[in-house]
Amino acid sequence: MGAQWKQAGREANAQKKGQVVVKLVREIMVAAKLGGPDPDLNPRLTAAVEKAKKASVFRDTIERAIRKGAGLDEEKVNFETVIYEGFAPHKVPVIVECLTDNRNRTAPEIRNLFKTGTLGQPGSVGFFFNHLGVIEATHTDLNRDAEGDAIEAGAEEVEELEKDEVGEAQKGARFLTEIKQLDAVSKGLKAAGWKISAAEMRYLAKTYPELSESHRKEVTDFLNALDDHDDVHHVYAAMK
Repeated sequence: MGAQWKQAGREANAQKKGQVVVKLVREIMVAAKLGGPDPDLNPRLTAAVEKAKKASVFRDTIERAIRKGAGLDEEKVNFETVIYEGFAPHKVPVIVECLTDNRNRTAPEIRNLFKTGTLGQPGSVGFFFNHLGVIEATHTDLNRDAEGDAIEAGAEEVEELEKDEVGEAQKGARFLTEIKQLDAVSKGLKAAGWKISAAEMRYLAKTYPELSESHRKEVTDFLNALDDHDDVHHVYAAMK
């Protein structure tokens, strides 16, 4: 959800891995800053740490990011979230979420990417998306009633994750909730035995325009250029 356009295997080389690590570390710092350094009490931090571990981020790097984000070190975190909106080629709506320590540096660079991308352009596209809390989780009980747990935890909707996303030995589900309920729902699902792999706010497209293969490639190239920027944290596009 939100990054379906990403090409498989595009994070394989060393440079790409380095960019991924930087973004994962930033997410850990922001999660610790917002919710505290204890993963047991901070679902967003738990999910961020799990992602970092899967990406083979060193343990001391993770711990240092948590301390820095929570303000336990002398060096403080000064990242802020900045949102940019616009259109990819062929009028595909795009929302770009940045984590930056210098808005004056990031803003012109992102706007320039929109202007130089093939037919890309800035503009207001928020009405093409729903802004929701999204929790992705797995359960070892294949017969677990995800809908029942969703209702109990206070989630608005639940979707089954594909088997290739979770494997054969687990049940996977994506829970959607109001942003203000994200933390409470995450804790409720964790108490019900769900292992949370993502707990974050996302922009989910309401509709997806039809694209030919050639047009899809142009859009994907444009989105990749945005995603490659060091300050870009998430790119959400109305494209499956």
